[in-house]
Amino acid sequence: MAGQRSEGPVADFCAALRQLQQDSGLSRAELARQVKCSRSQLYEILNGRVSRPPEWDRVVEPLVRACTRDDERAIARWRKRHGVLVQVHSELRRQPGGTSRPTQPDRVVPAQLPADVDVFTGRARELAALDLLVADDVEHPAVSSTAVVISAVSGTAGVGKTALAVRWAHRVRDKFPDGQLYVNLRGYDPGQPMSAGDALAGFLRALGLAGQDIPLEVDERAATYRSLLDGRRVLVVLDNATSVEQIRPLLPGTSSCLVLVTSRDSLAGLVARHGARRLDLDLLPPEDAVALLRVLIGERVEAEPEAAKTLAAQCAWLPLALRVAAELAAARPSTSLAALVAELGDQQRRLDLLDAGGDPRTAVSSVFSWSYQHLSAEAARAFRLLSLHPGPDLDSYAATALINTGRDRGQQLLDLLDRAHLIQPTSLGRYGMHDLLRAYANQLAATEDSEPERRAALTRLFDHYLATAAAAMDTRVPAERHHRPRIPAPATPGPPMSDPTAARAWLDAERATLATACAYTAAHGWPAHTTRLATTLFRYYDTGGYYADALSIHTHALRAARHTGDRSAEAHALTSLGVVYQQQGHNQQAGEHHQQALALSRAIGDRPGEGRALGNLGVVYARQGRFAQAAEYFQQALALFRAIGDRAGEARALGNLGGLYARQGRFEQAAEHHQQTLALARYIGHRPGEARALDNLGIFYAQQGGFQQAAEHHQQALVLARDAGDRVVEAAALDNLGIVYSRQGRHQEAAEQHQLALILFREIGDRGGEAKALNSFGETRLRMGQPQDAFIQHTAALTVATEIGDRYEQARAYSGLAHTYYSIDDPEQARDNWRQALTHYTDLALPEADNIRAALAALDQAQQGDSPG
Repeated sequence: MAGQRSEGPVADFCAALRQLQQDSGLSRAELARQVKCSRSQLYEILNGRVSRPPEWDRVVEPLVRACTRDDERAIARWRKRHGVLVQVHSELRRQPGGTSRPTQPDRVVPAQLPADVDVFTGRARELAALDLLVADDVEHPAVSSTAVVISAVSGTAGVGKTALAVRWAHRVRDKFPDGQLYVNLRGYDPGQPMSAGDALAGFLRALGLAGQDIPLEVDERAATYRSLLDGRRVLVVLDNATSVEQIRPLLPGTSSCLVLVTSRDSLAGLVARHGARRLDLDLLPPEDAVALLRVLIGERVEAEPEAAKTLAAQCAWLPLALRVAAELAAARPSTSLAALVAELGDQQRRLDLLDAGGDPRTAVSSVFSWSYQHLSAEAARAFRLLSLHPGPDLDSYAATALINTGRDRGQQLLDLLDRAHLIQPTSLGRYGMHDLLRAYANQLAATEDSEPERRAALTRLFDHYLATAAAAMDTRVPAERHHRPRIPAPATPGPPMSDPTAARAWLDAERATLATACAYTAAHGWPAHTTRLATTLFRYYDTGGYYADALSIHTHALRAARHTGDRSAEAHALTSLGVVYQQQGHNQQAGEHHQQALALSRAIGDRPGEGRALGNLGVVYARQGRFAQAAEYFQQALALFRAIGDRAGEARALGNLGGLYARQGRFEQAAEHHQQTLALARYIGHRPGEARALDNLGIFYAQQGGFQQAAEHHQQALVLARDAGDRVVEAAALDNLGIVYSRQGRHQEAAEQHQLALILFREIGDRGGEAKALNSFGETRLRMGQPQDAFIQHTAALTVATEIGDRYEQARAYSGLAHTYYSIDDPEQARDNWRQALTHYTDLALPEADNIRAALAALDQAQQGDSPG
């Protein structure tokens, strides 16, 4: 926007034009006359108050001609520079939100629709009405609005809204080549509905936005979401919404997208304010209800047509109730439908005495109750207790813990409830409940199971998660077993964890559930489970880069620890939160948490905790360029870990010191420390530590010119990191391997490694790694003869490094920009950026300062086209 000072490449270009004008001796008034533009327009350009590159033909070429007195060589140089600026600016504008965050992963095409409904009958009219919205003879949806609402009459539940939406979405998915987004907003679950902010975060991740790029505020998330969807053909399904307020932030801003909303509410505000088309989904017509029974039950419907009609009426023509009733009928093949109808009629009369309100949902409760009454006492108890699970689904081991039975019997009960349609599979080996069934089962549990019985069931569940998580972590990272609390064996069986692959698979499958368990135990009276679970899972969330989940569980752990006065758990939580903050580039917050953890660990005599806090403070100081303080803390941590015999802590401290020495150019000391780290990590079986040490040794060999050795070490690190699930080291190894390939002249392979590293760093939210990979990418692009791409990468690296206070990567970005400017014959901008780099490198007392001085000296002496050393 005119009137606001521009930033980045446009600002640099305008500043260079201003310098050209000043060097020419022409006044701005005289220059405006020669260029034939108004003084105000020229002033806006020269003062950098424009948001896009000024036009070449109309402004820049006349200005350069006037200032250089028609110097054709200067004009050619400025033409080339302007062309690069236009390309760079265009590329940056294509990024989400128009920012300078470049080289996002290739446009992601989400495919989030649930599996199509297995048995679907009727609804031809409704499907046809929806089909009109994406008629083949129009390019865009035949609606003037951005949303279609499917609303159940009178808020009736179980009428098949989700089934209809999913069936239709699968029918038309090919008309939305840019993807399909789906979310269950849980508007009527027993717990809290999903917030619009959480739904937006999920959508942004599905669209390829990295965790650290997801804004904190709902309005900003909605704006980013709209930007990502702008001009794209995406189908968005918002299932089980509770209110217009929940939906409104989830609406795209482009008519090329179509939003399908299901809700028990009529959502009149969405129709009135957003022009949504409402499709009222009524009960199934009698003939369709009987047809559904015919598919589900079979020939008995033909044999007893009147009884089948009565049964459909008893189910209030609701698909959910029809499915439950049909399963009960199928499970009793020797009983006539007439007898079942009579039995259900008796049940309904009993319920009507209790609730004569006429709510159609009473019919659903009647059918549920009818089906429930035919369960064995054991299965009925299982049904009730399963509803207590705080998450959306569970596996058979968690179910066994709640029910308190053997695994085989637990699976049998799950199968029985599945056949009765009282639970349903959500994925392979996992089960969930429809929200109506969960509410019904919860009500039964509250009346038929005592509070101590319900609490005991949940305690068994949380014991199971805690013990299984501990076993998985002991298998994955045995060398840090002493850092985790010792957990007694639970009362019920858990999955085998002797295989590291199985352990990781369980952790990955249960990651969201474990985070939910931490939140639930903290809020409902199991604080020790919260703190121990968070401590146990620390390394999994850290190396996996699951920082959003980590922030949640450690925050809950900190509150639980403070609430109960558990100072040791509080210190652990502070340290864990500090690590999350430092990985995301929030170094001030990280340092504050580590300082608090250090003071608390010392106060209670927790020496391992003290060592971890010291080491983490060293990492924070190193990232801030405070190398002397970082070295002091690393040395203190190393001495402490050696004194208490903590080999895993010793290995980490040695690696930290080695990395610091390498940064300072003390390569022999760095190599010695990394070799010690490698030997120690292998001795204690610490595979993530081994991967990190190999990667660091690869950096050393590359610095010494041993590119083959370097590549081998980075490749070994990559294999180990992937096997260990350490995504942070994996990303670092990819980037470092790219650096080696680039120095070997294998530029395309290098670019591919940098791209993979950048995607992974952004996915896990490691801002420091992101800045490093961007700079590496920029250096490789310049070697490939692509200065505009190099400019994009280094500009983005400078932005990230400045935001997180990483002065080393800032200096590296300035140096990269200087080389890029020099390559396009702009020595003055090159000089300015090298001076900026020199300031940073000098302040950090790093050897790169000598290289920059040499480059500046060469620049002063260089002839046109010469390259600095």
